[in-house]
Amino acid sequence: MRKPPTRQSPAPAEKFELRRRELAEVTLQTLAELGYARTSLREIAQNSEYSHGVLHYYFKDKLDLISCSVREYKTRCANRYDGIVANARDADALVEGFLAVLAETLRNEAPMHSLWYDLRAQALFEGSFRDDVIEIDRLLQDMVWRLVTRLAAFAGRPPRLSPVAAYALIDGLFQKYLLLHIAGDATAGDSLACQLRLLLPEL
Repeated sequence: MRKPPTRQSPAPAEKFELRRRELAEVTLQTLAELGYARTSLREIAQNSEYSHGVLHYYFKDKLDLISCSVREYKTRCANRYDGIVANARDADALVEGFLAVLAETLRNEAPMHSLWYDLRAQALFEGSFRDDVIEIDRLLQDMVWRLVTRLAAFAGRPPRLSPVAAYALIDGLFQKYLLLHIAGDATAGDSLACQLRLLLPEL
């Protein structure tokens, strides 16, 4: 009788990367609460179950950890819309599905988004993680473009704007209403949805 194939253990390099991703994930909340400027590996260690030495083994410095953490979070953010784009039966279902998730993440994950915008602003001055920020930005731009091209297919005409312009418009509105939400505006999520409901068909 043939034995079932045994599952091979991950290679050392793969194990190392998996551990980095795990550590980045569990420290996201601390990073979001402290922001870029006030964050250090020691601060993160004090607010997590991991020692400063463990973090230093897997990350060379706080920039490495922050970049990895935000990349993990934003990759998850971008992927959560793929099912909506793929399964929408018509343009209205696509728009409403997208807006529902977008408003929810604005309300429930504001600190994480604030961390991303903090990191992106710092990339204007700090070159060491600029490439990571550009990569994450491109990931989000691609997510928006999948939405826009699907809407254009439903409308039977090509998109009116470039991927860069479409992303800049949607991201700019999201950042504006994120600030209003953080400032205490309970209607920010609904207002964002209203603005995008008007904008999306025009893209």
